[in-house]
Amino acid sequence: MDSFKIIIERAEKRKGGKKALLALLPQSINAEELRAKPDSFFLEEMTRSIFQSGFVWRVINNKWPTFRQAFFDFDIGKLMRLSSDDWDNYMQDTRIVRHRQKIQAVRHNLWFVNETAGFNGDFGQFLLDWPKSDLVGLFRFLKSKGSRLGGNTGQYFLQHVGVDSFALTGDVVLCLKLSGLDINDRPSSQKDLKLIQQAFNGWHEETGFDYYRLSMIMAYSVGENKIHADESFKPDH
Repeated sequence: MDSFKIIIERAEKRKGGKKALLALLPQSINAEELRAKPDSFFLEEMTRSIFQSGFVWRVINNKWPTFRQAFFDFDIGKLMRLSSDDWDNYMQDTRIVRHRQKIQAVRHNLWFVNETAGFNGDFGQFLLDWPKSDLVGLFRFLKSKGSRLGGNTGQYFLQHVGVDSFALTGDVVLCLKLSGLDINDRPSSQKDLKLIQQAFNGWHEETGFDYYRLSMIMAYSVGENKIHADESFKPDH
């Protein structure tokens, strides 16, 4: 595996130098801010990530105020009181994108968030407690316990809410392969994910950078620089 220094140097060259690259990188994740978020926030961002999957992101974002209205600001108590008929009626609700499977995913994830929070105090604390050295385990958990949260969808959700995590975009995967990792172009096997986690853990130890920052530098070092661009992407359910 290459030293991360090589990746940084390549990213700096592509972006116009060290200062230019640093200006593109996010601030460190604030754990206290994440801990303070209500469970409704996490359900909302799950829903946003799910509806963005397969759509141009800005279309969903522009419509988001009416999504929030339709789903009662994602208030978990209110949504839990909806009947099956109420959920069916969302298919006639023009305030949202009327996609039956994704609406059903909101209903499933409502209970997923509530149950997970019940065992951990709240959902934000659950995410903070998950070890960063096993982020791929968190990816698996979201995929198996949540609905439509596999692949990039779940990974983008984690980044959107402020979890220190990486996302396996095409550019990040390309960087991993160029650095010597023998993985599939669309890695999903346990073997590939284990290798990827080990690579990130090693680079985290080498640099002291958080995982999100590592993945951004990697994306800036190759390809088209897609981090989580305002475009459609193919989900992995």
